[in-house]
Amino acid sequence: MSSGAYVLGVDSGGSGLRVALAPAGPAGAVLTEACAEPVRTGADGIDAAHLLEQLLPAVGRLLEQAGPGAAVTAAAVGAAGMATLGDQLRARLPGALADSLGVRRVALAADAVTAYAGALGGRPGAVVAGGTGLIALGTDLTSWRRADGWGHLLGDSGGGAWIGRAGLDAAMRAHDGRRGGSPALLARLEAVLGPATALPGLLYPRTDRPALLASFAPEVGACAAGDEVAARILREAAAHIAEAAAAVCPGPADTLPDGCEVALTGGLFRMGEPLAGPLRQELARQVPQARVVPAQGDPLHGAVRIARSLAGPGLRLPAHPSLLFVPDAG
Repeated sequence: MSSGAYVLGVDSGGSGLRVALAPAGPAGAVLTEACAEPVRTGADGIDAAHLLEQLLPAVGRLLEQAGPGAAVTAAAVGAAGMATLGDQLRARLPGALADSLGVRRVALAADAVTAYAGALGGRPGAVVAGGTGLIALGTDLTSWRRADGWGHLLGDSGGGAWIGRAGLDAAMRAHDGRRGGSPALLARLEAVLGPATALPGLLYPRTDRPALLASFAPEVGACAAGDEVAARILREAAAHIAEAAAAVCPGPADTLPDGCEVALTGGLFRMGEPLAGPLRQELARQVPQARVVPAQGDPLHGAVRIARSLAGPGLRLPAHPSLLFVPDAG
């Protein structure tokens, strides 16, 4: 790669830290590196020191690959939990990146914002990001609207953990002989997780309960074609997802003559037709102004887009104290 001005994009999530070094211009090869260890979260929120311990060496290696004279002119860091657990990052990262890399144009974003930027770029619309959890984010480019993303105990309705928990509930009902049970889901529970009576001991002591619940969501999808209980769970999930999209779509509809673009992004939507079919129906019913479009890229792509905007024409997406924090360059 040729040396010169580069931007840094970072995606920190539950599966680890991903880093991208890209030319500041709109084109050119992107160098990436992945750090498998997720950034720690403690009583004070996301651990800024632990993020920097992984990030700075990775950036150094990428700059070496880029060649002599390569320099970072802008950076965007997207992190799961940034909105509610990102105080340390907002306090420490801008100064640390300036001291270590000389970069003074920095954006710190919630992962839903980088998912939005990756999916739709700088256009108005809405994005539903579905994985273990679920969050919807929309903007008319003047302000943000958020729906859900409150975690598996308070929300994330229709997300992977929600679907998995509903499927396990139906399995346990079948085990007990209660109404609403699914023998098909009970069989899948016992095949992938062991005896039904052992499930509480497997689930409750774990710190990664949402991930374990979400791991059962594909089993619900696989059973849906032949099992009405599983199919009903996915219909209910689709209704929740469409409800979140409706809450954040810019409107009224007549301000967007082509309708509200809605992109679906994240691993949840790889389930395919068992969820996609009911979701199309629910979006048409609840969000008739929606025009579903494919996501152009993932959250790491979105972080690079935000960094390129900082380095060039400026952000079109609106700044926000917790969702998209852009400190003064100073």
